Amino acid sequence: MLNKSPKRLWLFMLLALAGVLALSACGGGGGGEAVKVGAIFDLTGPTSDVGTPYADGVRDYVAWVNENGGIEGRQIELVSADYSYKVDQAEQLYSQYTTQDNVVAFQGWGTGDTEALRGRIAADQIPFMSASYSATLGNPEEAPYNFLVGTTYSDQFIIAIQWAIENSSDGSPVIALLHHDSPFGLSPLEDGRAYAEANGATVIDIAMPGGATDFTAELTQVQDAGAEFIVIQNVSSPAATLVKDVKRLGLDVQVICLNWCTDELFVSLAGDAAEGVIGASPFAFPSSDAPALKDIRAYAESKGKNVDELGVHYVQGWTTMAVMAEGIREVIKNGQEVTGPNIKAALESMSNFDTGGITAPLTFTPTDHAGNKALKLVQVSNGQWVEMTDYIQASK
Repeated sequence: MLNKSPKRLWLFMLLALAGVLALSACGGGGGGEAVKVGAIFDLTGPTSDVGTPYADGVRDYVAWVNENGGIEGRQIELVSADYSYKVDQAEQLYSQYTTQDNVVAFQGWGTGDTEALRGRIAADQIPFMSASYSATLGNPEEAPYNFLVGTTYSDQFIIAIQWAIENSSDGSPVIALLHHDSPFGLSPLEDGRAYAEANGATVIDIAMPGGATDFTAELTQVQDAGAEFIVIQNVSSPAATLVKDVKRLGLDVQVICLNWCTDELFVSLAGDAAEGVIGASPFAFPSSDAPALKDIRAYAESKGKNVDELGVHYVQGWTTMAVMAEGIREVIKNGQEVTGPNIKAALESMSNFDTGGITAPLTFTPTDHAGNKALKLVQVSNGQWVEMTDYIQASK
């Protein structure tokens, strides 16, 4: 018959409790505490027209995966706020979430704030995916903890230039980059201009003033330069205003949107002026037959939402969070603690990852964090974006 003294029994119970707490704090294995992920969204700032559906996609993916058992039994706890596209607010929220909430990964948004944070992201060892596709962020030597799910802005612009050269009157076109007056807007300029000059084309750049309701002055510069093509690196609302002015002024130019105005909102706002506009599309539209849309559509409908109305940026946000979750899943499956370095290593082992047809297959390596190398060109026809091409990569 066992006859343990009260002191020994209490010691045994304390040791057992300590073991349970240690296991619950460990990242490995199924079940256990929630995995904390930080996020900042532009819900009220100058890019909120596209930022809001993107944020909804991120948040709805988290809700969907949690409702379906989490990641290997672990729930995701998304800690997020609106930062109104203000860099100082982004920095404040990042500090709060990493030091007080102890997040292990982060979903960001804009180019200016992501660029401003990348040094701290690296020092804190926090895997970070944002909606900025600045080429710098895909280079681990410059940004070792940033990962890009979308095709870089540089590659998008180069693909647009390739198409312009092939479809120009003489093979040496003048191409006008009309861009958001910010680091986001300027991001593809240097690489695109270098590619154009090496291939007999010319790139001019013209900033689009924030809040402008008329782009006659900017389009006069386009006309004076003899440009055959306009490439827009901006969001939907100003892009729509620009193409309406192109039509009003009767300019004979082909307009090409990069990804942030290749969306349903642009077509809705531009109306008839959108017809014939070409878009660079790294992400599948809800109207496509991508297999991953089945779950996205079913979840949205269960919440009384319509994916076709939510649009491509909703799908983009959902997919970006899904890719981050896949890295977390690999860490847990391998019985490792869920830490930034372990998530980074898991993402860097991702090869030809199938996003269910939402993007081209993704590959991250220790030397390349720009996981998406291709996109499709689409064109507005009868008020709808229609595929022009299969996946295209940028020539180097």
